[in-house]
Amino acid sequence: MRIIRAGEYTGARAWDALPIATMGGATARLHWADQPYRWHVNDGDEVFAVLDGEVAMHYREDGRELVAHLRAGDIFYAGEGDAHCAHPVGAARILVIERAGSP
Repeated sequence: MRIIRAGEYTGARAWDALPIATMGGATARLHWADQPYRWHVNDGDEVFAVLDGEVAMHYREDGRELVAHLRAGDIFYAGEGDAHCAHPVGAARILVIERAGSP
């Protein structure tokens, strides 16, 4: 067993991750970030849960770029092939569950 206090985790650089578990080919990692991530497309499904802070999630849908403002407790789901880019507003802590080895 393990208890992780997400609010106490800080990475050495943006998007550092604390591995939590690997389950049936999926990984769960706690990320700390204070800078935008790059635009990317996952090779599988991704669940992105904001645990602390705020994130402006940029995503593309039907040829348009949209932005969803996520706060602690909000969850963003990106299916395989969905282009997206997370922009933390200040520091944020995010739980990401995705296929092992995904970018």
